[in-house]
Amino acid sequence: MTPQRIQWFIALVFFILGGWATFFPQHVIDTVFLPEYRMEGRILPFMMACFGAQALLAGLFAAFSKFTSTTFLVYGIALLPFFGFNYYFTIHDPVFTTMGLIDALGNIIMLALCYAGWKKSRIAE
Repeated sequence: MTPQRIQWFIALVFFILGGWATFFPQHVIDTVFLPEYRMEGRILPFMMACFGAQALLAGLFAAFSKFTSTTFLVYGIALLPFFGFNYYFTIHDPVFTTMGLIDALGNIIMLALCYAGWKKSRIAE
């Protein structure tokens, strides 16, 4: 698999999860938030859709930028704090249901792809 294809798979994670949040924000809220955090009103779906739109934008950057081995390495390192976020808000001080760990799954996939992209890019460079 080429580094560019690996980038596209990273982008795909953003497109899938970001698209879900952008186009179906209430479904995301109902699926990943514990009932006590599902407040009524328009602000939470609005914020979820904004979050999804940001993820779609990140997917576009991942898809159309030129990644080097350093890009894959730094991106992989930048993902690490998100695992702490997932742990904290799912296990330690729950806000998310266990389905909220779909975000962690996406991060695991992207971390593995960053490792693969880093290795492939180092060979190519």
